[in-house]
Amino acid sequence: MEELIRAAALPPTSEDAALSLTLAVVAAANSPLLLLDGNLDIIGMSDAFCRAFDVGKAAGQPVFALGGGEWDAPEIRAFLESAVNGQAPPDMEVALRGGGREVRRLIIHVERLEYLALDEVRLLMAVTDLTDARAADQRAEDLRTRNAILVQDARHRVANSLQIIASVLMQHARKTQSEEARDQLHNAHQRVMSVAALERHLAGAGDDCVQVRPYLVKLCEAIAASMIPERARVSLEVTGDDSTVDANVSVSLGLITTELVINAVKYAFPGGRSGRITVDYRAAGAGWVLTVQDDGVGLPSGTELVPGLGSSIVQALAMQLRALVVLDHSAGGASVSIVHPAPAGGS
Repeated sequence: MEELIRAAALPPTSEDAALSLTLAVVAAANSPLLLLDGNLDIIGMSDAFCRAFDVGKAAGQPVFALGGGEWDAPEIRAFLESAVNGQAPPDMEVALRGGGREVRRLIIHVERLEYLALDEVRLLMAVTDLTDARAADQRAEDLRTRNAILVQDARHRVANSLQIIASVLMQHARKTQSEEARDQLHNAHQRVMSVAALERHLAGAGDDCVQVRPYLVKLCEAIAASMIPERARVSLEVTGDDSTVDANVSVSLGLITTELVINAVKYAFPGGRSGRITVDYRAAGAGWVLTVQDDGVGLPSGTELVPGLGSSIVQALAMQLRALVVLDHSAGGASVSIVHPAPAGGS
């Protein structure tokens, strides 16, 4: 007994002082912390850990005995045993099951403490509860999924409504006696159909980005079906790369393509002349180029890009896209390109 009293009266060693300081820091921490030894027994724990996981002070007990044994999960045991050997990653996400509570998603972070060149292993284990954050992420993902379904349904409904409008326009075109009115109704029909084709494409894609070439293929198929009765005489082809654009941009591209193809069908091949119309879209660096080209009779110098309303539509849409309309018929036929971004000095 006298020897124990004398030992207790001795001044604390540096090791004792360091351990006491570590325990004090752990106990006072505002985060769930455990101090473990090489046998994964608890040396100290923070009050925040006890509150967070509804456990009492358990110094001297194995960490796996905490609570109702929920900490003795295989993945937790394997992770901590690897940490003792210095072979574990710094942290791992685990599911804590049991303890009379719902499954909790935790991040366990472990650091080996090195001080005073001690041989004993000391592990500082910090726990972060991600349960609420993961639940919020899941709710947000569910909301995005529901919204995507609603948007797809809305696009289907819009496409169907546009299809009805297009049918009404075509019926009026068949009944009217005025050639000019019939022509305008046909043009309006194709403009509506181009937007309807886009809406159907977006509904099928389920995305806010559109692959341009497949969309233009479907659009041109619809135009050819209603505007080119003699398909063997005038062919309509779509070429290009696999670029994608924002859905809002694709609407404008579709309307521009509609106007330019209609113009080529109406004016490039008079008198039953045969020929070919090519629609090409390609990315060009940070921009893109949409070109509608035909091998028809071409346009006289100074002729409007697209006669009548079409010219205003193409110019307005190009301006909206911050693009430049470039007309070229030097090699025969006519070639109209929409270049984005507009080249410096372009008009």
